[in-house]
Amino acid sequence: QVQLVESGGGLVQVGGSLRLSCAASGRTFSTYNMGWFRQAPGKEREFVAAISRGGISTYYADSVKGRFTISRDNAKNTVFLRMNTLKPEDTAVYYCAAQISGTALAMGRDQNGIDYWGKGTLVTVSS
Repeated sequence: QVQLVESGGGLVQVGGSLRLSCAASGRTFSTYNMGWFRQAPGKEREFVAAISRGGISTYYADSVKGRFTISRDNAKNTVFLRMNTLKPEDTAVYYCAAQISGTALAMGRDQNGIDYWGKGTLVTVSS
């Protein structure tokens, strides 16, 4: 069993930056593909970014490409999401996710393959 705990959310102005963190329990963090998803009010949960087990490969939704950066520190069992140039449409609850099998690319295509979810952290971008 893996527990994921997100932190770093909050209120930020348009154009500002935030860094989200997701701390994972357990000793097998480096064997999981990790990802970030978000759910805005009244909308379905959507893919944001994913990173492969070793951190070599990263994938992004078109809406955040060039503004967000996903990274991980396997020694600290933590995955990060650096968010720059934030827009009001980035307002959402952000969820950390872990996937045991398959590829990080697949995380963005099928949420049914996700094995573990965090409880989320709220990001609010004010104009």
